[in-house]
Amino acid sequence: MTQITGFTTDSANALPLHVMDREQFAAWRAQQAPALVAWLDAQHFNGSGCSVVLLPGEHGLAGAIVGVGDSGDAYAYAHAPFALPEGTVWQLADALPAPIETLLHLGWGLGSYRFARYRKPNRAPAQLVASPAAEVRDVITASLRVRDWVNTPTEDMGPQQLEDAARELAAAHGGQVEVITGDALLEQNFPAIHAVGRASHRAPRLIALRWGQAGRPHVALVGKGVCFDTGGLDIKPADGMRNMKKDMGGAAHALALAGLIMAQDLPVQLTLLIAAVENAIGPDAFRPGEVIATRKGLSIEIDNTDAEGRLVLCDALTYASEQKPEIVLDFATLTGAARIALGPDLPALFSNNDTLAQQWLQAGDTTRDPVWRMPLWRPYLRYLHSGIADLANAGSRMAGSVTAALYLERFIAEGQVWAHLDVYAWNDGERPGRPAGGEALALRSAWAMLKGRYL
Repeated sequence: MTQITGFTTDSANALPLHVMDREQFAAWRAQQAPALVAWLDAQHFNGSGCSVVLLPGEHGLAGAIVGVGDSGDAYAYAHAPFALPEGTVWQLADALPAPIETLLHLGWGLGSYRFARYRKPNRAPAQLVASPAAEVRDVITASLRVRDWVNTPTEDMGPQQLEDAARELAAAHGGQVEVITGDALLEQNFPAIHAVGRASHRAPRLIALRWGQAGRPHVALVGKGVCFDTGGLDIKPADGMRNMKKDMGGAAHALALAGLIMAQDLPVQLTLLIAAVENAIGPDAFRPGEVIATRKGLSIEIDNTDAEGRLVLCDALTYASEQKPEIVLDFATLTGAARIALGPDLPALFSNNDTLAQQWLQAGDTTRDPVWRMPLWRPYLRYLHSGIADLANAGSRMAGSVTAALYLERFIAEGQVWAHLDVYAWNDGERPGRPAGGEALALRSAWAMLKGRYL
């Protein structure tokens, strides 16, 4: 179970903590004694972002200052838990405006994270005397769940473990889970999910979690749960396969967002669908050149077995559309092309509805958890042409993230409001508050967007 660290309610040994930007620090510095000013100047501290300075006292450490950049960004505070000394406890020296204190709590919780399933972290985070609001704790928990699930190797996070996580969340919040596994996928008309996952010793499955009262606005979340992607018979090179435990990052985002919706009792009717498979190599692996069936009835020629995410998603999206929800949101680590276009931190948003897209873009700006809208440029459907089937699953290298989104759109019912997020779900290196490994991207903005629509 994901645990939040970095907070305490015991203030007995707490030291004063000042949280300032450069302008605030300059005003504060002007009021200090010459000896303290000399100490600060000797360390060239000016209150700039991602900085910390310790303040001396007669008996050792007397306090600290955390320098922040963009005070509206939770990550402006996220460096503090590991920049401050281990074992220290801190209490705000000055009252902060409520919105800023909320961001401090959020950033502190995110910044205190280290993945600890297999190895004890080198050190514990510094502790902040605080009791974050319930929503802040739920947002932190959702974000850390994504990190934990993505960081966990496939041996311990396969299709069954994704199902277990869904069942755990449903049990905690009064949801119901239905799972269609193995050959039952063929019997219940999910042939594309079955085709991708059939070569693995771990049975493919469609996980459906349902929660909320009938009559509320219906929200459907769909996640790509490829728990490991070898590339199939179009096998990936070693460096491309190394981190493919993260190819279920879309499912992790959808599942964590569902948990947040339920924990906060958002007044919606929720359907979560996760297509959970392992794209393995074996005697029964699907082949390049094959034509496979889909739930919608469209036939798909396989240009490349490494374009498998859209195959499992297309059956899940068809099923989601059949239930006629108000909106469908899908999350997927779908294309390298999106990373080439926008880099690792900026998820690519595609939507067939300008209002929904604008709401998410605005939420991204407000929360500093951004998305970038990309075009559903339908003339590029020509790159998915097949000479023997209704559609090809890959094709040209041109506009790879766009053609992937266009493929998915073919499985969205006419008139169904839909948005697709192509997300990296990963930090390639260490940054303050963002340890290397799994990462939740646009999760907080998705939550803010949904709150804006339904509260």
